[in-house]
Amino acid sequence: MHRRQLLRATTALGVTGTLAGAAATSASAATSAVPSPARSAAVPADPGGPLRVHVVMFDGVEELDFAAPYEVFSAAGFFSQRPVEVRYVSASGARTVTAAYGTVVRGIRRWDPAEADVLVVPGGGYARRDSLGVWAELAAGTLPRALAAAVRPGLTLAAVCTGVMLLSGAGLTAGRPCTTHHRAKADLREQGGLVKDARVVDDGDLVTAGGITSGLELALWTVRRELGPDAALGLEAMMEYEARGTVWTADRTA
Repeated sequence: MHRRQLLRATTALGVTGTLAGAAATSASAATSAVPSPARSAAVPADPGGPLRVHVVMFDGVEELDFAAPYEVFSAAGFFSQRPVEVRYVSASGARTVTAAYGTVVRGIRRWDPAEADVLVVPGGGYARRDSLGVWAELAAGTLPRALAAAVRPGLTLAAVCTGVMLLSGAGLTAGRPCTTHHRAKADLREQGGLVKDARVVDDGDLVTAGGITSGLELALWTVRRELGPDAALGLEAMMEYEARGTVWTADRTA
């Protein structure tokens, strides 16, 4: 654990130094033309508190669906002056969860979306109606009800893969642009979602992504939106991963 944190910190410092060096070179070249350059408007101002990200957990959740966003958001703090706090939560209370391929996740925290800025809902188990996962959560009803009750100003609901179907079961995607795993798109459309053929769909307080690996794009896009493009670029360099696919965004000028 300590070696991994040291590697992240070293990589982050290296990337930050490279970006800072490039910025210093550009600023030096532009000094004669711009006497006192202002802070870039592309970087959101620090609102005075951490970006709080809660990743929703349940039995049968897909490993990459929850681990990829957790990794991205956890490392984002290396590239932003605004701190980032990430935690696993469960609508069933503090507990241990067994994921789709048998990974056991302990230390899951209590459910309190009032303490979150971003609530990430992974998927899993949608192809197996008789096993643990999304279908079992829909049948039980606890998580969909908790998601529906979580909605409030200032909270972004984000979902990866068939986690979007849990939002749909909560009545949160009807009439809204969204996407999900390709095998669930017909169901999402039938339930009233305005399905877009994009890897990530950003409709303001609702951000959804396609299947499994799209969780990387969802997290990187949300980091870019909340912490600025330099944070997202720094993460891509550290992770040796380049965001791909189309991001559909709502026209908020209409």
